[in-house]
Amino acid sequence: MAQANSPSSPPNRLGAVFYTSVALCALFVLWATLFTDSLDTATTTALNWITGSFGWVYLVASLAMLGFLALLAFSRFGRIRLGADDDRPEFSTISWLAMILAAVMGIGLVSYGVSEPIAHFADPPHDLAAPGTKHAAVVAMQYSFFDWGLHAWAIFAVFGIALGYSTHRKGRKGLISPMLRPLLGDRVDGPLGKAIDVLAIFATLFGTTTSLGLGALQINGGLARVFGASGGTGTQVVIIAVVTLLFTVSAITGLHKGIRFLSETSMGLTVVLFGFVLVLGPTGFVFNLLVESMGQYAGDFIPMSLRTGIFGELGWMQSWTYFMLAWWISWGAFVGVFLARISKGRTIREFVLAVLGVPSAVFFLWFTAFGGSAIFHDAFRGGQIAQAAAEDSNNAIFAMLETLPWPAVTSVIAMALVLLFFVSGADANTYVLSMLSSDGAARPRTSVLTLWGALTGLTAIVLLIAGGLDALQNTVIVTAAPFVLVMIALAVSLWRELQQDPLFSPEVEPELAATGPKDPKM
Repeated sequence: MAQANSPSSPPNRLGAVFYTSVALCALFVLWATLFTDSLDTATTTALNWITGSFGWVYLVASLAMLGFLALLAFSRFGRIRLGADDDRPEFSTISWLAMILAAVMGIGLVSYGVSEPIAHFADPPHDLAAPGTKHAAVVAMQYSFFDWGLHAWAIFAVFGIALGYSTHRKGRKGLISPMLRPLLGDRVDGPLGKAIDVLAIFATLFGTTTSLGLGALQINGGLARVFGASGGTGTQVVIIAVVTLLFTVSAITGLHKGIRFLSETSMGLTVVLFGFVLVLGPTGFVFNLLVESMGQYAGDFIPMSLRTGIFGELGWMQSWTYFMLAWWISWGAFVGVFLARISKGRTIREFVLAVLGVPSAVFFLWFTAFGGSAIFHDAFRGGQIAQAAAEDSNNAIFAMLETLPWPAVTSVIAMALVLLFFVSGADANTYVLSMLSSDGAARPRTSVLTLWGALTGLTAIVLLIAGGLDALQNTVIVTAAPFVLVMIALAVSLWRELQQDPLFSPEVEPELAATGPKDPKM
């Protein structure tokens, strides 16, 4: 039977990956601070070239990951465990699913739960419907599902399986480069492997800074709309600075009880706010819209997954589809580390079905409840939520909550959620950045945690000053582009290793055929 050696904590040393990634990050911050116009020109030029010439790669790659995962789940490889053959899950199925849900609960739920559906309702993607019509409402939800559903979680699942198999079953370090050994051989131990790890750090960094920037914009928008506070870049910088201090201290001190409290509190508030909107909003309309939109999403799945917007729609694709897919790819290493950590002992089949299905269902429900309520109000009650969102997308959720009872209370809850997601998510990202730059160390140095926390906050600040949301979106698309190739390489490497897995050796196959795979302990 295949046995996985428990990976020992590697020496907590700093090497070329750390110094190179920190130096490049520092140079980027200096560039953005001293030569803002130059940065904007460079990122815009790179963005237009990448998306105009290779944007289709984001679409094909994400769809290919879905197909790859389906193949893994429903083939003989689905019964391979992320660990030794006799390993069993550390957490019960219910707890495991709850932790997967905790991973998906992020700033995006609040920032985009209303703003994306209502934006697509007022201006349907690809001219697929007349603005403000019934069909526009269905198309709006259909494309929201596309941006936040199966494609996103297919990307995360590939990273999670590859990391879980590499660390739990093969006993390797928790880095990206060792997972590519079946494809690159011993070159993963040299400059090429180090370059891949640096690339993973950069992709993760800019995925995190994008979330920080979105969170700052959302809190700033809420303070301005609900309390009439003065907004602006200065306020956003202060928000990022305060939150950066909080999540850096949290990462340094390792306050597991505090982080657990934050996670449980955010989950509780999320359920309360969701139930409030669903019950007091247009409940019947929401469920009808959910069912019809799911049908449209399923029926158009392949054409929608491969629609490039070739005829004059590049700007829309950059703002939505390409940005979203690049954002998910940039978060691949971080989410993959988390999913691998909690999934030891799970079979690949269990992992794929849970990671693709559960988070997608949660996002579909959330977006339909919040976005559907906004669409209902504008379509049937003469509301102006779409107009408020067009003026500032951060107004969208607060404008929707104003149509329901106790808007001041629910708006405060929404801002509290953003803050909680802000701190807990950035805390985990700081740890992952430190681990990736410390040769996979399970307990990175305090100085490294402090440095990455500061660099993350500083990068978010300079990007906001350089150009706000557009600068964040442009940078994440550009920096995630080469990481698409890493993701594809991970899938190829994983496939090669699975074909040689000892579970399918001549000695093991007859035994498995006779007894069948063991059920995991619940």
